Amino acid sequence: MKVFRGFNHPGIAPACALTIGNFDGVHRGHQAMLALLKNEAAHRGVASCVMTFEPHPRDYFAALLHKPDLAPARIATLRDKLTELERCGIDQVVVLPFDAKLAQQQPQAFINEVLMHGLGARYVLVGDDFRFGAQRAGDYALLDATGQQRGFDVARMNSYEVHGLRVSSSAVRAALKTGDMMEVARLLGRPYSISGHVVHGRKLGRELGASESGAGDGFRTLNLRFTHWKPAASGIFAVQVNGLAPTPLTGVANLGIRPSLDPTDVNGGRVLLETHCFDWPVSWGTEEGYGKIISVDLLHKLHDELKYDSFSDLTRGIAKDCDDARAYFASLHGQTHRQNSRDRI
Repeated sequence: MKVFRGFNHPGIAPACALTIGNFDGVHRGHQAMLALLKNEAAHRGVASCVMTFEPHPRDYFAALLHKPDLAPARIATLRDKLTELERCGIDQVVVLPFDAKLAQQQPQAFINEVLMHGLGARYVLVGDDFRFGAQRAGDYALLDATGQQRGFDVARMNSYEVHGLRVSSSAVRAALKTGDMMEVARLLGRPYSISGHVVHGRKLGRELGASESGAGDGFRTLNLRFTHWKPAASGIFAVQVNGLAPTPLTGVANLGIRPSLDPTDVNGGRVLLETHCFDWPVSWGTEEGYGKIISVDLLHKLHDELKYDSFSDLTRGIAKDCDDARAYFASLHGQTHRQNSRDRI
């Protein structure tokens, strides 16, 4: 899959079947739309193309108005969104910077300059609530009328439902907020996952609980740090880590701003995903993992972030989280064993 920042690049396909949206989370409704897009692209012999925006339009207006609360909680980072779009088999993604020029562009100008001259759209697929252009003045009717005049097809896809419930990014955010990770996985069609490069932190985890563990390395963690990301999820989770060993590694993770620590520490109050793996192979040494890209599946929420009064209390809290996460994975193993027994019968 090719990724372009903007549409003035020589490598962009001369013609495409296009869909437009934020695609936050790439949930099952998005996946159904992308499957239809790929089919239409194949029939026309053109590339399948997704146009998305970064920052999110609501992020832009929140900053413009100096009202950060207006910015939406995000399901996925740009990296994870692109990863899922590639898994869906999309040929190219155009990431448009959402700035003042784009915010003020009139709908007809957007169609002419971006869709037609910039991307050579032969087919445009949009959602049932699609709006575009300055003041969100453009809609499906305008796009369809222009398509009939200018020679490109336009289609609209209705909402995607599972068991009578509409699948949407808002529904995923709501489930993440309440910590219902089974519902999140049902809406996404996969476990909720966050990826990134492992970075150096304060290495405080090596000190916490080192004396209790007797191993001298305490609760060593893999740290993923994010810039300008307001995640829809937060708290303590039982997780699986992919990308460091042949099979996933189980562990416990904290996603958030670590309220028990000084806000002036190395993370500066930014969002951090800290993951402690239960099995840390001796062959890794003390530096293994830094700079590598890992993905962390958040499978079960244990609780919200807590503020501890001392490092001793924090250590005991982490130890309990580890015990609770191990109990969760043990329960899964028990369910699998009982299912296998029934299968043999």
